[in-house]
Amino acid sequence: MNRISKLAVNSEGFIFDPTTGDSYTVNPTGLFIINSLREGKEIEQIAEELSKEFEETPEEISSDISDFIIHLNTYNLY
Repeated sequence: MNRISKLAVNSEGFIFDPTTGDSYTVNPTGLFIINSLREGKEIEQIAEELSKEFEETPEEISSDISDFIIHLNTYNLY
């Protein structure tokens, strides 16, 4: 079980880490990515879904998702 599955996440993008007591906020796209990761979806699948919402290719979006995951790792959230 990874760290992201232990986070408390609400529908407004508020994230609480019960392990550390830290809280964070993310925008709707970040929330979608976090919820998708919590569901066990792969980056490619998330990128494909997001490409239907944005005018970017799944490959470009995959890169952005990878960058987002790096940020999650920076805060020990993933």
